Amino acid sequence: MQRIRLRYTKRGRLRFTSHRDFQRAFERALRRAEVPMAYSAGFTPHPKVSYANAAPTGTGSEAEYLEIALTAPRDPELLRVLLDESMPAGLDIVEAVEARTSGLADRLTASVWELRLAGVDPAEADRAVAAFDGAEAVEVQRLTKNGVRTFDARPAVVSLQSVTTPEAAADRPTDQPCAILRLVVRHVTPAVRPDDVLSGLRAVADLAPPVPAAVTRLAQGLLDEETGTVTDPLAPDREADPAAPAVSEGAAGAAAAKAPA
Repeated sequence: MQRIRLRYTKRGRLRFTSHRDFQRAFERALRRAEVPMAYSAGFTPHPKVSYANAAPTGTGSEAEYLEIALTAPRDPELLRVLLDESMPAGLDIVEAVEARTSGLADRLTASVWELRLAGVDPAEADRAVAAFDGAEAVEVQRLTKNGVRTFDARPAVVSLQSVTTPEAAADRPTDQPCAILRLVVRHVTPAVRPDDVLSGLRAVADLAPPVPAAVTRLAQGLLDEETGTVTDPLAPDREADPAAPAVSEGAAGAAAAKAPA
């Protein structure tokens, strides 16, 4: 049985696709591409697809991961192309490697997020970030199926910084102020999501963007505690394959994502 690991994206309007919607679209793509899938046993067999730490509905992502099991070997790159052609634009299959190591989910210990706060002056965002960084605890609330839960979001945040480079300023969609934050957060329980950090900024610094933030996951992988780097989780599989091609531009970007200096 061959196992293939895939990296896919959620871009544009497709960021509002729920995880269940993606599952349906992906299983249709598997059928269209005639992928020789392995199936589970029982009365209602399902394709053997393992999803790892999917992004919340409404957030974009450049780094979502899943693994599929095949009954016959296939070239990973050819399989990627066939699946990508069968998926809606915005749900793009951007990388595929043969699984040559174990524990993909165990290598997803942190994420790098970009938060675009339209209508917020960067100087105001700088002050809010400084207040967040200086706080010993940042208690936030989240509504769950068991009621409102209060927890401290601060320990999970490795880095939170305002991006004020010329490139970031040039990338503004309008001439209105737009603060851009870069967040590196550990995957802990309970999970601390970007909206929890935004709630924390409102609590400690009264930062309240006039419109909802545009949130995109730039990378997820194993956190290097010493450097703050979030490494590429597919790198061990790629390195274990001597015939594998060089790292793609998109994968290199994910591998290099880290907390700003």
